[in-house]
Amino acid sequence: MTVKRARIYDTLALLVVIVVITLDQWTKALVVANLSPPQTKSPIPLIGDYLTIYYIQNSGAAFSLLANNTVLAVLIGVAICVIIYFYARMFNTGPLAFKLIFGLIIGGAAGNLIDRALRGGYVVDFIFFRIPQIGYHFAIFNLADASISVGVFLLFLFIFFGGLRKTGGATNKHRSKGDSVSKGMTQADSSGPLRPTEKDVQT
Repeated sequence: MTVKRARIYDTLALLVVIVVITLDQWTKALVVANLSPPQTKSPIPLIGDYLTIYYIQNSGAAFSLLANNTVLAVLIGVAICVIIYFYARMFNTGPLAFKLIFGLIIGGAAGNLIDRALRGGYVVDFIFFRIPQIGYHFAIFNLADASISVGVFLLFLFIFFGGLRKTGGATNKHRSKGDSVSKGMTQADSSGPLRPTEKDVQT
C-alpha cells in the first residue's frame, strides 16, 4: 500500500469518527432539550410500541452495564488505549474496512466519553426497544452505543472470516504440495526398471 492511499484511508476513518460524534451529540442535545427531566415523559413511539424514545441518565457503561461502578472509568480508559494501540499498529498497512470499523468504535467511545466529561459522569440514553406482547425490554441505549456495537460485531466478522480464509489457503497449499509429491512418485513407479539393451545382452 502506498503512503498516499494509507493517508486517504486514515482520513476516511477520521471522517467516520467525526460523523458518529456529531450525530451522537446532536441527538442527545435534542433529547435533553425536549424530554427533561429524565424519566418523566411518556415514551415517544418511532415504530409502534416496539421502538421508542425515552430519556434516562446512565451512569454505567454501554447499555447500562456496570452502573455506578468505581472502576468503570479505568475500564473505559484501558479499552480506548487498546483500540488506539491496534489502530496505530496498522497505521500504514491496514485495509480500508478495518479502519472504518475502528472509526465506528472510536467515534462511539469518544461520544460517550464527551458525555461523561460534560454531564458529571453520566451519559444520555434514549433509544428504547421492547416487545410488549412478551414483556421483553432491551437496555436503553444511544447512537454511540449502537456505533460501538456495530463496530465490534463487524470487527469480529472481519477477523473470523479472515482467519478462515488464511486457514483455507494454507490447507490448500499444503494439499497441493502433497499432490505434487504423490504425482512425482507415481510417475517414477510407472516408468518401471530399466530394460537392458541388445548391446548389454551381447556383452
